[in-house]
Amino acid sequence: MKTLVLAEKPSVARDIAKVSNCNNKKQSYIEGDKYIVTWALGHLVTQAAPDAYDAKYKNWNMDDLPILPTKFKLEVIGNTSKQYHTVKTQMHRSDVNEIIIATDAGREGELVARWIIEKAKVKKKIKRLWISSVTNKAIKEGFQNLKDGRNYENLFHSAVARSEADWVVGMNTSRALTCKHGASLSCGRVQTPTLSMIEQRQSEIAIFKPVPYYGIVIKTDKLDLDYRGSRIFDLNKCESIVKEINKLNKISISTSKSAKKTFASKLYDLTELQRDANRMFGFSAKETLSIMQGLYEYHKVLTYPRTDSRYISKDIVPTLKERVRACNVGNYRKSCEHIQRNDIKVSSSFVDDTKVSDHHAIIPTEQKIYLDNLDTDEMRIYDLVVKRFLSVLLPPFEYEQTKITYKFKNYEFSATGKIVKKLGWKEVYSKNDFEDDQNDIHLPAMNNGELLSLEDVFIDELKTKPPVPFTEGTLLGAMENPVKFMSDSNKDLIKKIGEVGGIGTVATRADIIEKISKNFLIERRNNYLYITSKGRQLLHLAPNDLKSPLLTAQWEQQLSKIAKGVLKKDKFVYDMKEYSKILVKEIIDSKSQFKHDNITTKKCPKCGDFLLDVNGKQGKMLLCKNRECNHRESVFRITNSRCPNCHKKLELHGTGDKQIFICKCGHRESLSSFKKRKETGKNSLSKRDVQTYMKEQQKEQKKNTHNPFADLLSKYNKK
Repeated sequence: MKTLVLAEKPSVARDIAKVSNCNNKKQSYIEGDKYIVTWALGHLVTQAAPDAYDAKYKNWNMDDLPILPTKFKLEVIGNTSKQYHTVKTQMHRSDVNEIIIATDAGREGELVARWIIEKAKVKKKIKRLWISSVTNKAIKEGFQNLKDGRNYENLFHSAVARSEADWVVGMNTSRALTCKHGASLSCGRVQTPTLSMIEQRQSEIAIFKPVPYYGIVIKTDKLDLDYRGSRIFDLNKCESIVKEINKLNKISISTSKSAKKTFASKLYDLTELQRDANRMFGFSAKETLSIMQGLYEYHKVLTYPRTDSRYISKDIVPTLKERVRACNVGNYRKSCEHIQRNDIKVSSSFVDDTKVSDHHAIIPTEQKIYLDNLDTDEMRIYDLVVKRFLSVLLPPFEYEQTKITYKFKNYEFSATGKIVKKLGWKEVYSKNDFEDDQNDIHLPAMNNGELLSLEDVFIDELKTKPPVPFTEGTLLGAMENPVKFMSDSNKDLIKKIGEVGGIGTVATRADIIEKISKNFLIERRNNYLYITSKGRQLLHLAPNDLKSPLLTAQWEQQLSKIAKGVLKKDKFVYDMKEYSKILVKEIIDSKSQFKHDNITTKKCPKCGDFLLDVNGKQGKMLLCKNRECNHRESVFRITNSRCPNCHKKLELHGTGDKQIFICKCGHRESLSSFKKRKETGKNSLSKRDVQTYMKEQQKEQKKNTHNPFADLLSKYNKK
């Protein structure tokens, strides 16, 4: 008899097959003497569309709402149906008596596999492979410690509850809004409060009025002393202080020295990594996750990316030195050898079983890294993770701080300096990695009570600054901790959202941001996110409950209870059905109206309706106002080609031979001229050109050309 192993992606399946001695490669599975390894290409099975319950639901009518299936149906995703039938056939083989679920170790990974098994109507023993990396060693250890599939039944029920509740609430409210207002409007328990936070931030910026405040600088014969204290908003008060100090010829200072230590930041979870990658490199959350997935699956040098933990568990500690050896290359060599010379000191700052959920923090695997195999973007993400990993294993950064102080009445003026004693964990970083320079900052040697000659005292005029618009990085932080946007909630509710980790999960937040962008509810400008008119109107039209971060926090708390076996799935789904009735009624009874303020005079060539002017992620386009038509055409797209004058990205306008490149600096160039210029310079490729080409080749090799889950989501993106 044989065991069927179901992985989530072909690359992982190949790794498992290699470890399992499966060498007989078929088109959609790999077979050996003991195991048959196949894969799911992401989701192969999904929630059935409304018209699967009744053909009348193909048309969107308000009178049919809410749609509340008694029993939810599953359907095979059309584009990957061939792979589904292959998997089903292998599962039903008479010589297969056991199935090992080897999809991603998490709630959604469990759903991927269990839905396939359920749809295929397979009744065979199930075991679970639960691993955090896909190195040969991790896979072997995972197979030696296979879990009983029954241990994950509640996790599966939690995933189903999430899916069915999202279907009921999201589909009904989106259809209700679209039918009511004749516009493609979509809302949901995570995307709507996320949109609301962006709108609140923009409102804060719009109403902000800068307020002047004042600092004071005392200039002496040896150094300058700055005012340290709460802001002074009264200019007259500030001038009075300056006038009094100016009467003095000398001032008496006090000095102090103290030993200081700082410790490395916590290890990365996905959200923190996405935030840093966005801040430092401008990567979107989706891009960072995609790069991480490649480093995890393809290169096998980093552990599972979709984790919300910034700690490792005690069972990982014995592997730390091996992981350090794996990244002992290049610029990391000095720090790695430092760590290997000594015993690793385990600290609760990075080892804590109670703070590890399904997966530990993102750290290097035991597989040796070959840096030349990574493209530029992969190297950037790998570098962030490895430096953070090595830093927690190194001693603290130690320095001596010197402070020189002058006190005038209740006002303190001071200057600080530091002398580095031990670099500690900062040795793994370069000077450019820190906003505050880690070098010595020397002050002149002075004695306590020494008199300094006063040369000048002047006022430093400053102004309060408005809040900064969200970037993807800061928005991820707000989704993880949305307390600031719950000012009207009581303390218990605020505590509750902290316990469940905010809105969305580390695995879904990037998709949520991408979804509201694709639905033209937000737009990106210079790495900042802004709500569109459509997004602002949607918030005005959507039910109030869906705008609050509290709702999704409550859901996640309930889903967690289901995963622990404390709450029944059916009870939760029933409550969500009742809740959707309330939401649909609220939308129907609303007196608010939606208005397209971006409508053009140009008509759709397909249906004759008017086209809308929208800003997409890749440029400006015209989109048909008719939801069922959904015709779109490009006005211009932002290319990767650079302006020969200012080197900014060029916009490509027009179609066919009439296409023209335009830059904001005023440069204009026809497509034929552009091609001629490129042809002239094609034999002088720069290092950057070569890197870009190699990166594209590697991406082509690694990418999964079909994403069935994206096809599924696209059904709802149109709503």
